[in-house]
Amino acid sequence: MAVPKKRTSISKKRIRKNIWKKKAYGAALKAFSLAKSLSTGNSKSFFFTKF
Repeated sequence: MAVPKKRTSISKKRIRKNIWKKKAYGAALKAFSLAKSLSTGNSKSFFFTKF
């Protein structure tokens, strides 16, 4: 017989959400930093041809 799960507390839910948001923020910062270095031509680790 199926038993309903206990409800997750709001604080736990908030903590998990904030962890997820921090990861996304870090990835966005990294991407923005790479785009900035490519646009200025200061990139040393990423090579591409300009059109």
